[in-house]
Amino acid sequence: MVLALKLPRLGGLLYSYTPGKAGAFDLPKGYVLQSRIAFSAAHVVCDPFADTDPLTNSQIDWAATMDYRRHLWSLGLSVAEAMDTAQRGMGLNWSRSQELIQRSIIEARSVGGRIACGAGTDHLLTGTVHTLAAIESAYEEQCSFVEGQGGQIILMASRALAASAQGSDDYERVYSHILQQVTNPVIMHWLGDMFDPALSGYWGSVDLDEAMEVCLRVIEANADKVDGIKISLLDADKEIAMRRRLPKHVKMYTGDDFNYPSLIQGDEVGFSHALLGIFDAIAPAAAAAIYCLDKGDSSGYQRILEKTVPLSRHIFQKPTYSYKTGIVFLAYLNGFQPHFRMVAGAESARSITHLAEIFVLADQAGLLLDPDSATERMQTVLATAGIRGGRS
Repeated sequence: MVLALKLPRLGGLLYSYTPGKAGAFDLPKGYVLQSRIAFSAAHVVCDPFADTDPLTNSQIDWAATMDYRRHLWSLGLSVAEAMDTAQRGMGLNWSRSQELIQRSIIEARSVGGRIACGAGTDHLLTGTVHTLAAIESAYEEQCSFVEGQGGQIILMASRALAASAQGSDDYERVYSHILQQVTNPVIMHWLGDMFDPALSGYWGSVDLDEAMEVCLRVIEANADKVDGIKISLLDADKEIAMRRRLPKHVKMYTGDDFNYPSLIQGDEVGFSHALLGIFDAIAPAAAAAIYCLDKGDSSGYQRILEKTVPLSRHIFQKPTYSYKTGIVFLAYLNGFQPHFRMVAGAESARSITHLAEIFVLADQAGLLLDPDSATERMQTVLATAGIRGGRS
């Protein structure tokens, strides 16, 4: 029997909350999603017992990290590896990313799962202006590694390019150079500055319409090397406008963690596939919803996903780049890792009231897989914030 839990509100007041039942998500075992490609950008599980500096040299619990990827694949989802959800560039460096990519590609092969991996320039020194040639060389190194392992490339946005480019021509030069070097079509990656402030003014302009024109020129000039583009601007209208202008074979992968239900469902003109961090946290619901689309059950699709939107909007609230804390917290609540610790100590990036609201919203979406166990784990986290005796 699930008992009531005392949760904190802003200001320190406590209120009683009793979780409901776990959600039931209809998805045949071993089912392969048909109507949409759905990538979950996956988090990593840190090793809390490693005797290293957790802020600068966090270690990864490889067994738990790979187990979680197998969980995602078992639901029919694809894995987007070594992306910002895995704290890439925010605790996960290129050296550690290489091992993560290598291990995950091996796991993908073993279970027949789809995977795409981030390649960027994050091994270049930060706080330094680099030549375009150096940026191209950095991209080439990482792209070569991903393809050498047998993975599809997600061509990540580059902080070094954002800091060094003098205008849109520099973006067009670098991207065209790299796209002509790759062997197989890539997924391009446009991350808004709400996810990474260092990417402000990407494509050479802070005006999103002007930036979109540059990005579209790059895609059109290299269309044979572009599988699709993932954009994370949290602006549904911009995404739809861009989606309608893409070359016919180039896919739009939504990265909009606020408006994903309507963007994936689409309209009379087209739809977006998905490459989303929130699909890590809501994986069972995401897979079941797309299964509904496969069956032509749009009302079932909407009914499942609409319950997840308040949770996603809360997890991705400003500062948006701290969303990883909520993703890992929910994995902890659901028993996918035995602790709530993160690479670079990022578990401290959200308040106890924020975490308590995740617990409530996840429960209301049916995403606490074992409410009683999740309640016990929530109480452990509450105790670290000085809230004791929370069950009644």
